[in-house]
Amino acid sequence: MEPKAARLRRGEGLRGEQEDRPSAEGNTEKDRGMDLVQWTRHMEAVKMQLLEQAQGPLMELLDRAMWEAVQSYPPQGGPPPSAPPDSSSKAREPSLGKRKIFIIRKSLLDELMEVQHFRTIYHMFIAGLCVFIISTLAIDFIDEGRLMLEFDLLIFSFGQLPLALMTWVPMFLSTLLVPYQALRLWARPRAGGAWTLGVGLGCVLLAAHNAVLCVLPVHVALKYQLPPASRCVLVFEQVRLLMKSYSFLREAVPGALCARVGDGKQAPSFSSYLYFLFCPTLIYRKTYPRTPNVRWNYVAKNFAQALGCVLYACFILSRLCVPVFANMSREPFSSRALVLSIMHATLPGIFMLLLIFFAFLHCWLNAFAEMLRFGDRMFYRDWWNSTSFSNYYRTWNVVVHDWLYSYVYQDGLWLLGGRARGAAMLGVFLVSAVVHEYIFCFVLGFFYPVMLILFLVIGGLMNFMMHDRHTGPAWNVLMWTMLFLGQGIQVSLYCQEWYARRHCPLPQTTFWGLVTPRSWSCHT
Repeated sequence: MEPKAARLRRGEGLRGEQEDRPSAEGNTEKDRGMDLVQWTRHMEAVKMQLLEQAQGPLMELLDRAMWEAVQSYPPQGGPPPSAPPDSSSKAREPSLGKRKIFIIRKSLLDELMEVQHFRTIYHMFIAGLCVFIISTLAIDFIDEGRLMLEFDLLIFSFGQLPLALMTWVPMFLSTLLVPYQALRLWARPRAGGAWTLGVGLGCVLLAAHNAVLCVLPVHVALKYQLPPASRCVLVFEQVRLLMKSYSFLREAVPGALCARVGDGKQAPSFSSYLYFLFCPTLIYRKTYPRTPNVRWNYVAKNFAQALGCVLYACFILSRLCVPVFANMSREPFSSRALVLSIMHATLPGIFMLLLIFFAFLHCWLNAFAEMLRFGDRMFYRDWWNSTSFSNYYRTWNVVVHDWLYSYVYQDGLWLLGGRARGAAMLGVFLVSAVVHEYIFCFVLGFFYPVMLILFLVIGGLMNFMMHDRHTGPAWNVLMWTMLFLGQGIQVSLYCQEWYARRHCPLPQTTFWGLVTPRSWSCHT
């Protein structure tokens, strides 16, 4: 039998364990309570973080809803939005599909620049510019024994810029005065022969206006042999003013012609038209959403970045293109040399594409939008994520795409009865390809339909083959590969033709000599 003393000690031990167990359980409950408090605080922090991240998109969504509500609000004395239009107005007003809605929103790159990882990519491009500058200084020091940055290519490209700016003045004045006055003539009451005379006079004024915009810049560029950058100023302003004139008349004329006598409708105010001529959009509206103030430091930053992109492009051309293509026409032609030149031009070509995008579609347009307090900054979308060429064409340049969609595609559907979508899309490609080829021909001073073939033929086929149903990383890689090759083909062929026309000038100017590529036969 167990001794009594041992039994007493074992009983005291059991009582001690029973007394300690409640205290251990109390400590466990206390730890659980502390964990619950920490978890609650963590969830509160997560909630605040999610609210901060969702605040921007939510505000944009609410701004869009409010602006659409304002746009759909019926005018005083007009029918409510739900009322169906009468057949006469439907017949006179060609409107199919969605109408462009302007809302206050930032450019996509401005939003991405708030992320440190994306800013690092931007810093890498700045580092590349620094490398080009250092390379230029080093080569100049080795060859000439001095440190000096020479901007011969930049000075040549922008030669006679004052003449180009003086030519722009009558182009702008014609656009400022003629379309608005023609609209006022057409908006007069229809009484007797005065209205018919006004319509005829307005048509004559518009014909003279189109003649000024189409003939004057071409005449000045050919007569004074303007260099490429000065020609860029003229041709871009020529196309921009023509597109803005058409948009203004297309949006304002139907209302003026459909206005009943004495109903109080008037032509748009001159101030709204003047604002439209400078704001960064090609779609006319009487009013646009406006930001509350102007950030002049933001304006200066964007203009400085645009200037930096111009310098960047000059360094790329002078270091990566001129040494390769300057003497290429002096060598015998071979398919191997052509392929190697195209492969060599892919890198400077894609750099030029990115610089043009950033300098114009982001910096230049955002600078003018900020100065004019223009609220809708969606000049482009995330085209770099495109997995199809149809999406790339829609997102690369939203400003031009909106104009083509509104006045070529939608109006084409209206004219064709709303069923021939393929024909309307082909019309968009045709107009865009012809204008792009005209710009290249105007800037370079010769006709070489590389852009026309790439854009209309290859780009049109890719638009139907690489459609929006294709998704995934492989299709994005394929799209970028095609962009690399397309830019390489353009840079290589245009550079070869540029130098061939200088090394092998025509003894006599003929039509076929002007339109036949000189690089095919020039081997001096």
